[in-house]
Amino acid sequence: MNASEVAAMEGGATSTRIALGIEYDGRNFCGWQTQPNGCALQNHLERALAGVHGAQVQTITAGRTDAGVHAVGQVVHFDAQNFRPEHAWLFGTNARLPVGMSVLWAKLVAADFHARFGALERTYRYVLLNQPVRPALLAGRVGWIHGDLNLDEMVDAARWLVGEQDFSAFRAAECQARTPVRDLRAVKIWRHGACVQFEFRANAFLHHQVRNMVGALVWVGLRRRPPEWIGEVLQTRDRTRAAATFAADGLYLADVRYDERFALPAQPDQGPLALFPAAP
Repeated sequence: MNASEVAAMEGGATSTRIALGIEYDGRNFCGWQTQPNGCALQNHLERALAGVHGAQVQTITAGRTDAGVHAVGQVVHFDAQNFRPEHAWLFGTNARLPVGMSVLWAKLVAADFHARFGALERTYRYVLLNQPVRPALLAGRVGWIHGDLNLDEMVDAARWLVGEQDFSAFRAAECQARTPVRDLRAVKIWRHGACVQFEFRANAFLHHQVRNMVGALVWVGLRRRPPEWIGEVLQTRDRTRAAATFAADGLYLADVRYDERFALPAQPDQGPLALFPAAP
């Protein structure tokens, strides 16, 4: 136990920083970021944490997902003035959360841990059902496209996205990021049965960037555009030149990576993503 934990247990002024791993079904909420009517994931989490803590807390998240976007690997942190053991943060919080949201783990971390600014990499996966009829049991958990997709051409097109570059053409108009430059380190696209999956790994992402990239790649897969069109759109830095923003339904925040010294628990591949095999 470190000095800050001891001080907190003994009633000292030093706070304890707690990290949480979270999964959620985004259909039940109006996105991550707190809203005046209290419908956001952040609102629900902070209310539940306050019940355990005995006082209000403010959470910081690794990624502010939009309404309808899911997560199996979301990470948040907060500072607690009142000491509680890790199992109390885990089970006490879950007992107060609504259906569709769960804390997977809780860990006391060093004071310099930061869920947002300390994240080294973020990984998103998009699960796209590619069949003639719309989904029923998987509605809201997967995207859907009925046209036949050419996987080889989408894989070819994805190579234009990799690297550190200006992603203005795939950035939402309301994006508040200070710079449109992001380092997209890897893109994987694979098919398993009726599902096509996309995986994007980067230092960070712009607002709607993943959904806009999926929309553009689907256009290529449908043969509406050639693979090199992706590179041409990037060069224009013009959002109006790209495809429409794809549905949030099939998008998952899959993983967030931090410095190993924080020793955070590994993110389990849970929830709907467990139904869909990872990239070969």
